[in-house]
Amino acid sequence: MGQKILIVEDNVLISRSIESKLKEEMFEVKAVFDGEEAIKQFDIIPYDAVLLDLMLPKVSGENVLKHIRSKGDVPVIIISTKDTDVEKAINLGLGADDYLAKPFSMLELIARVKAVLRRAHKVQEKETKQKFTIGTLDINLSSFEVKKNDHVIDLTLKEFEILKLLLTHPDQTFSKQQMYRTVWGEEYYYNDNVINVHIRRLREKIEDDPSNPKIVITMWGFGYKLGDFAKQEL
Repeated sequence: MGQKILIVEDNVLISRSIESKLKEEMFEVKAVFDGEEAIKQFDIIPYDAVLLDLMLPKVSGENVLKHIRSKGDVPVIIISTKDTDVEKAINLGLGADDYLAKPFSMLELIARVKAVLRRAHKVQEKETKQKFTIGTLDINLSSFEVKKNDHVIDLTLKEFEILKLLLTHPDQTFSKQQMYRTVWGEEYYYNDNVINVHIRRLREKIEDDPSNPKIVITMWGFGYKLGDFAKQEL
C-alpha cells in the first residue's frame, strides 16, 4: 500500500488536480474541502503527510495545523496564495514543514511531498529504538519479548502491537479509529469493545496498578497515548 496523503483544499479544481497527480505517483489520497472535515479525517486515519491550504471554510488552516501538531509530527506542506500567512505559519512556530505558493507546478509539488516524506523517514529511522525500559518493564521490539521484574509477560500479538505503537510514537495521541486501522489493519466500525478489552488486558499485564495506569493513558473523548511517566523513562 502507498503512503497516505491528506489534501485540504477548498478549491475543487485544484484539489482534484493534486489528487490525480499524487495517485499517478502511487500515493493513497483523501481530499477534503474544509477545516472541520480535515480535523475529522486526521483523527480517523494516520496520514503520512498533509497538504494544507490556509484559507479554508469552517475552521482556518492555521487552526487545522495547530490540531495536527498537537497530535504529532506528521509532515505538513502549506499550499496558499497568501505569502504572509505562509510565512506566519512557518516562522511563528505553528509547525509547517514546507510551503508552496499558488500557482505551482505539479512536478514541484510531487518533489516537495517526496522530500518531506524522506526527511520524516530518516528522522523516524534515527529515533526508532528496539529496546525500552519503563520502571520494572523491559520491552524488546525485535524479539517480541516483554518482561516485568525479569519475568516474561505473555502478551497477545494485538496487545504487543498496541504497546509497540505507543512506544514508537511517544508524542502522539491515537484515536480508537487510528489504533484499530493501524493494529488490526481493517476499517473501524465503532466496535469500542474490541479495543477496550485489549487495552484493559494489556494494562493488567504491564501496569503496576491497572486502575491507575501510568503507561497506557486514556485521553477521554479521543483515545490513548503513552503516559508522561513512561516517556520520561524512555
